[in-house]
Amino acid sequence: MGTTFTSVAELDAAIVDCRACPRLVAWREQVAREKRAAFRHEEYWGRPVPGLGPADAPLLIVGLAPAAHGGNRTGRMFTGDRSGDVLYAALHAVGLANQPTAVHAGDGLELIGTRITAPVHCAPPDNKPTPDERDRCGGWLRAELALLRPRAVVVLGAFGWQALLPVLAAAGWAVPRPRPRFAHGAHVELAGERETLHLFGCYHVSQQNTFTGRLTPAMLEDVLSRAAGVASLTPAREVSTT
Repeated sequence: MGTTFTSVAELDAAIVDCRACPRLVAWREQVAREKRAAFRHEEYWGRPVPGLGPADAPLLIVGLAPAAHGGNRTGRMFTGDRSGDVLYAALHAVGLANQPTAVHAGDGLELIGTRITAPVHCAPPDNKPTPDERDRCGGWLRAELALLRPRAVVVLGAFGWQALLPVLAAAGWAVPRPRPRFAHGAHVELAGERETLHLFGCYHVSQQNTFTGRLTPAMLEDVLSRAAGVASLTPAREVSTT
């Protein structure tokens, strides 16, 4: 990318104007024009979705990409879809959000010591970004990490895990080889230039996982609580390394 940003706000403003991936640009804008019947009277965002949460957050949550009729509609991460319903309810339950719901960008939601971002900022067809799109969008994630420097990261799903590890290595954290494998409940400590980063794995909050019981609210809350504990946001639960 080659651009240096002086603040998270400046970075977020630049993300919103990105048109680097032709397939993603075409899809996000097509969805915004055609809309889902239930939202036909709404004006869709239809652009890249920036991160959400305070710039000094010690806890970072990394997802996959905005949902076509969720973040791509509302302009805010995990807002207006069932994945977000699960995530924000859990964040609220463990004291990391001021309310359990996220419906639209002006609903009063505030995250507490937590920021949410993604390795891909545009809604992809079938929720499947290509490796090239992931790598191209990775420049935004590298820039964001350079500004944030979190103490703990919760990664939702294997895609985000695989996308994040090389970015962490480039940002100065010591990622072991072979690289740690994704697993729900995984916890890896990465030595850094300033302090250790605690990396946690969690199944993604997709309907495929939550409707089948592969990921339950209790499982999600447990991972979030452990990560918040090492980030000094809540009393730490017992942490096991995997």
